[in-house]
Amino acid sequence: MAARLNIAKVDATAYKAMLGLETYLAGIFLTPIQKELIKIRASQINGCAFCLDMHTKDALKYGETPQRIFLLNAWRETELYTAEEQVLLEMTEEITLIHQQGLTEETYQKAKQFFDEKQIAQIIIAIVTINAWNRIGISTHLELLK
Repeated sequence: MAARLNIAKVDATAYKAMLGLETYLAGIFLTPIQKELIKIRASQINGCAFCLDMHTKDALKYGETPQRIFLLNAWRETELYTAEEQVLLEMTEEITLIHQQGLTEETYQKAKQFFDEKQIAQIIIAIVTINAWNRIGISTHLELLK
């Protein structure tokens, strides 16, 4: 599959706006591994090979285990993830699959057990941002980094 266009070159202003979200997300409360779990899970759902490649490598660099990465798409079937991580993953799935039901009240209430309102807002922005990157990657046929 041939790459289509490079948004960073074609519309640098739009690309810089996306990078602004990344700059913001660099300073939020989530750990680097929590951020990568969100990015990997959303990218699995969306089927973005570019983002999956990038974020699994980043997760390993931050100390995530290969086993947890391999089993991430089956996180409900294992005890490898903390209760807090499970809420993050559930939020990621519901927001990524927003056309199904969106962030449910049940999941929102679970999130409130672990996170305050500002933190929940930050989690939502993190999930929305990786979904936007996935859509850019898939739409433009971003090629894997070698």
